[in-house]
Amino acid sequence: MPRSALELADRLGLEFDDPSLLAEAFVHSSYVNEHPDAGVAANERLEFLGDAVLSVVVSEALFKRHRDEPEGVLTTRRAAVVSTFGLARIARRLDLGSAVVLGQGAESSGERARSSVLAGLFEALVAAIYLDRGLAAARDFILAAAAPEIDAAVPVDDLKAPKSRLQERAFAATGRPPSYRIVSNEGPDHDRHFVVEVSLDGTILGEGEGRNRREAETMAASAALESLEAANGDRTDPLAAQPAP
Repeated sequence: MPRSALELADRLGLEFDDPSLLAEAFVHSSYVNEHPDAGVAANERLEFLGDAVLSVVVSEALFKRHRDEPEGVLTTRRAAVVSTFGLARIARRLDLGSAVVLGQGAESSGERARSSVLAGLFEALVAAIYLDRGLAAARDFILAAAAPEIDAAVPVDDLKAPKSRLQERAFAATGRPPSYRIVSNEGPDHDRHFVVEVSLDGTILGEGEGRNRREAETMAASAALESLEAANGDRTDPLAAQPAP
């Protein structure tokens, strides 16, 4: 059992009858690949289960807390919470990255801070709680951890997927969509690492990384939106500099 995982569980007020579930939740596949004889399992199976538990709990919470909203808006809200970007934000708030066990290669390449890794950690931890303590305990943990996102009464347009928001913004400013380009695609088939950049008329707006092209494009769009917001504050929005057709 990694001491960092025990310390994190104690800080979050989590107790486990089966500590091996907690330990498994924080084992990244890169560690297992580098130590095949260690006798430990990666957290990918827990991620799979945690994704399903999150969907049920977040859907129920949104249904109860936003009673006047139609199905389409609730779907958008749920997607914003359980997306890679949304779960990574929660994981960073909980400092889950400090406890993940990585292979040396993944550690040196910055996987500890990668959004896809952090989102997977949160999913795996949810599954570990669910298996050890049941749905009620998992629900309590999720609702406490994701309270700001679930309770948010922000306009639905602000909750759209980053790629949709960036495309709408680009079209509004220039009449043209942004384009995405794969910068690199490395790693074995079971653990790919994509780097994608998004640009508009040759101006690079952002770069993102992920386990597949779609995830990397989403992170690139998120980075572009953050950059555009910062540029707006400085009155140097690169979209505004693009001539409309």
